[in-house]
Amino acid sequence: MSKKQDIMAATLDLIHEEGLQSVTFAKLFKRASVGAGTIYNYFANKEELVNAVYREARKSMGEFLLTNYDPEASLYERFKRLQLNRLEFGIRHPKEFLFIDSFSFSPYISPELRDTGDPNASSEVVLALIVEGQKQGVVKEMDSHLCHQLMHGIISSILKGYYVQKYPLSEVQIQQVLEASWKAVLV
Repeated sequence: MSKKQDIMAATLDLIHEEGLQSVTFAKLFKRASVGAGTIYNYFANKEELVNAVYREARKSMGEFLLTNYDPEASLYERFKRLQLNRLEFGIRHPKEFLFIDSFSFSPYISPELRDTGDPNASSEVVLALIVEGQKQGVVKEMDSHLCHQLMHGIISSILKGYYVQKYPLSEVQIQQVLEASWKAVLV
């Protein structure tokens, strides 16, 4: 890993462990094993650093979301794939998932960054799927962004319970979550 990546990974770790307000550059120097000047070579301030971590986490999630996504599959199969990928990303990358989930609407994230999609355009894929389902009369008529948030919220809620070991996520339970999230958006 490069020093910049070390700093970003240390930032994500500290945010996950202690919360954003507790993250100081002094703690970052120690955690990333870098000198004081090194951070300033890459980031002018804490806000710029946090935005870079957010951008990278969104990029990773966007890539993961489209893993094995087949645009030729049925609407139902595409929906399930996107939701399964969202769930699996959260299981495999809990720090990144929680960071995205917690800070997507935070004033700490710049409005420009918040409104920018990931390089893979995963948000556009999800929104297009929703609009297609609405045109087919299968998905509820509602603002596509609200529907997308509903889809994300279901997975987010399930993952938060999983993280605190409220329940396991067996294959049967994962399929139940996928079916329930599908039914949540159906007409």
